[in-house]
Amino acid sequence: MSDSHNKTLTNLESTHQQATLDLSIALIERPSVTPDDTGCQDILSERLQQAGFDCEFMTFGDRDKTGEHAEVKNLWARRGTTNPVICFAGHTDVVPTGDEKNWTYPPFTPTIADGYLWGRGAADMKTGIAAFTVAAERFVANHPEHNGSIAFLITSDEEGPSINGTVKVVEALEARQEKITYCLVGEPSSTDTLGDIIKNGRRGSLGAVLTVTGKQGHVAYPHLACNPIHATMQALAELTTATWDNGNDYFPATSLQISNINSGTGATNVIPETLEVIFNFRFSTETTEDELKAKTHAIFDKHFQNSHENTKAAYNIDWKLSGQPFLTPEGKLVSACQQAIKAVTGTETTLSTSGGTSDGRFIAPTGAQVVELGVRNATIHQVDEKIEVDDLGKLAQIYEGILENLLLD
Repeated sequence: MSDSHNKTLTNLESTHQQATLDLSIALIERPSVTPDDTGCQDILSERLQQAGFDCEFMTFGDRDKTGEHAEVKNLWARRGTTNPVICFAGHTDVVPTGDEKNWTYPPFTPTIADGYLWGRGAADMKTGIAAFTVAAERFVANHPEHNGSIAFLITSDEEGPSINGTVKVVEALEARQEKITYCLVGEPSSTDTLGDIIKNGRRGSLGAVLTVTGKQGHVAYPHLACNPIHATMQALAELTTATWDNGNDYFPATSLQISNINSGTGATNVIPETLEVIFNFRFSTETTEDELKAKTHAIFDKHFQNSHENTKAAYNIDWKLSGQPFLTPEGKLVSACQQAIKAVTGTETTLSTSGGTSDGRFIAPTGAQVVELGVRNATIHQVDEKIEVDDLGKLAQIYEGILENLLLD
């Protein structure tokens, strides 16, 4: 911790603020680059056990492999045995830092300067987890005989493939008929000020890898070859200008973006044999996975004949669904969040379904109401990730207020 941190601490008076800041620093100090937890969940488990939570570590994956098969540590903690079950969900893993020389302060040396807490995970989302924990501790201390149950679902596989984390924990909970009623995901949802936006839904994500196969040849003899790049251009033009739907009151229109195009042999006088195009749909509830696939194939079928004749190009698409769209309509959970935010910050919250995906996509299909509420997202995944120090205590108070709104009725 830096000298500026020590200097700033003397000016912090809020109990929420102090406790949330201290825990945030303890978590950021650990270089938990996905899928490594690096002891963050051990810190949380120790704190939660002291508050009366039963803590269970769930580990999935293969410790002898890396990437998609990496061993992933997850924490399920619960206090109480009755409904409703209010679950705080989040992740202790962070994205890589890149070249640390580009950071103003070392990314895993949490530093307070200019009113901000700097460090990898400051915004996404170790401060949110710290605020969860402090809120639960204070709520339990004030209301030890509260109604219902409070739970934590913490993974270290959110920034990675997301196959051995929340999705596996949810499967285990479903298998033993342990249901989540309300889920609050601590992702950084705020835009301009704390609590100005909460996510009450997310678009679906459907990825595709298009492979077009032609015939390699000399550029001076194109009649003896089949250029997969030329063969694909008109289809891609139609794909990128198509209207997939018009959205609705909760979701923007479905969008498609091409993220990678790869082809060529490295030589300037060779027509390549193959072309690879990677693209992604972010889709609303106005369309389905199957409809997107069918319309895409119709476009390519119109421009291709799937044969390997010398003069023809053929295409293949490998699809990967990362998550279906989900929506939590205005109701008890959304209202509890809005009221808590208004009480702490005075802000009238806007509901949104914009942005990328989150682990909420694995929890919503169980029937749980799911919202995302956290700090500002201005610097997530960036060099010099940081968050306003003054927002930390406020966020913990908001989370505590949500617990009060849902469990003290």
